[in-house]
Amino acid sequence: MLLRHFRGLHPDDIRTKTQNDFVSFVDRESETAIRGVILDAFPGHEFLGEEHGSVGGGAWRWIVDPLDGTSNYVHGVPQFAISIALQHKGRLVVGLVYDPIRGDEYVAERGGGAWRNGERLGVADRQPMEDALIGTGFPFRARQVFDDYMATFREIYPRVSDVRRPGSAALDFAFVASGATAGFWEFALSPWDIAAGALLIEEAGGVITDFAGGDSYLSSGNVVTGAPQIHRELLACVQKVLRERGRALA
Repeated sequence: MLLRHFRGLHPDDIRTKTQNDFVSFVDRESETAIRGVILDAFPGHEFLGEEHGSVGGGAWRWIVDPLDGTSNYVHGVPQFAISIALQHKGRLVVGLVYDPIRGDEYVAERGGGAWRNGERLGVADRQPMEDALIGTGFPFRARQVFDDYMATFREIYPRVSDVRRPGSAALDFAFVASGATAGFWEFALSPWDIAAGALLIEEAGGVITDFAGGDSYLSSGNVVTGAPQIHRELLACVQKVLRERGRALA
């Protein structure tokens, strides 16, 4: 569905949820299709999707972004993904990020490793910070933290090889899991942006935390992640900036 309509949307097919936050009928129909398949197979599970919210309840919860990178998609930029995660009693147990442009399927199962198209993944370990390519994202839904974000950017950028902002958090996490980038940080993401990628990174040997170094990133939306040493250094940079600016860590 995503490829069928890519670069074929009419302006009337697109609406704005908030400034610079787009949604199209493709987002909604993709989520409806995914929800139907999952709940037909697992009718007792909860389903949380970006476009239609939560349905059902229980110990098992699916967290789905049917089109991560919608702004890229509606502008014809070939960088977007589908993100699907499964929690059991609040613990992530399965994660899938699918890149339809490249045909890459990133899959992780708790205790079973992280994989791309059958190839086992590992983070970019033992890479010094000054050689690291780091990913990030702009907090376009939370303009109130933009100055804080820019302060962290100014702290981190001189310390690394370079920084990339591709525009799909799900793929950003997949790139960390694969070792393409060594780390990533962002403010104010949503659970469906993070969930599948978080498990990919953990199963690939990486670390993912909130800004306090804890595990509340799905609720806070604030994420620092990477290979263990890179994560420690990125987290130290973020915490230094936020403390200097009198901000709470979360």
